[in-house]
Amino acid sequence: MAGVRVLSPRRAGDRRGWLHGAPPPWWVRALPIALVAAVCAATLASSEPLDIGFLLSAIPPLAVLSYGPLGTAVLGGVVIAVLNLPAFQLDKPGQTDLSTIGFVALLSVFVSFVRSRRDAQLDLERTVAVAAQRAIVQPVPERVGPVRCAGLYRAAERGTLVGGDFFDVRGGPYGVRAVLGDVQGHGLAAVATVASLLGAFREAALDQPDLESVAARLDRRLVTDSAHTPNAELFATAVLLEFGADGRTVRAVSCGHPAPLLLRAGKATEVAVEPWLPLGLGLPERAPPCASTVVVRTGDRLLLVSDGVIEARDASGAFYPLAERLAPLTDVPLPALTALLWADLERYSPNVADDVTMLALAPEAR
Repeated sequence: MAGVRVLSPRRAGDRRGWLHGAPPPWWVRALPIALVAAVCAATLASSEPLDIGFLLSAIPPLAVLSYGPLGTAVLGGVVIAVLNLPAFQLDKPGQTDLSTIGFVALLSVFVSFVRSRRDAQLDLERTVAVAAQRAIVQPVPERVGPVRCAGLYRAAERGTLVGGDFFDVRGGPYGVRAVLGDVQGHGLAAVATVASLLGAFREAALDQPDLESVAARLDRRLVTDSAHTPNAELFATAVLLEFGADGRTVRAVSCGHPAPLLLRAGKATEVAVEPWLPLGLGLPERAPPCASTVVVRTGDRLLLVSDGVIEARDASGAFYPLAERLAPLTDVPLPALTALLWADLERYSPNVADDVTMLALAPEAR
């Protein structure tokens, strides 16, 4: 089982909403049937004929919202049948009324056919897009070498799985290396940059002998991409970690990104990392990055988060106090840590407008 949760749909339902491509809710499907039943019940209960037959003309257009051509045709036929049944006495409609409703029903069937074909094409395109996006943000395993992992990714843009954040954990000949970052912008416009950076990281994690060289490779990737894109000013913030083979030492490089948090004995404290400027500015030619070393103990966890977490605000405009809210969660099982933190963030700031990414790592000493 993968140790990452990619939140495209929320647990409470599809974030797209039924007006943006998600399947219609049950009440939309039930509405045409309920309206037919209500009109029939009202006429049967009344001792006098009721002039409410015009309400039935709304049934076929309503059916278009959630039924295919066959279902729409059936409901249109039911409407015409009800209008002609003497028991209902629906204003004794003339030939003109029946012809109008029949035409509306036929037009609704045609519209339903067009909508069904278009929905099928959109579903196919979305399936392809989801597969492509999942290929970019691959699931983080529960364990990579001596490091247990858990992550959470929530893209801000409606209907997408990938935004402007990226993260990954890879094992290699130089140890287990992890990265979490945030590229300029968010949403689909940032996906190409995310894919480029992740590809560079996965190669550098295998090839480069030290963490500083991995950061320099990512920086060069953005500089190269900018040079081949007119008027592009690509940059990204990132934090990189490298776990020693014994699981007791961690090296960290921060490229303009918030430092990792060390969770230990009921406290969450920021790791002292020497800051480096964001990626994409050609920094190796100016000043090489310098990694900081952290000694970890049994039971320690490291948490990396994106700007979407620390910059979330409540109704009064106060920033989310990450270290304070993390303190009660330092001892929860690792797979639950990111889920509980996300739930707390949603309570604090219900309308999170930025991509949210979390990566929890627990090195195990050998």
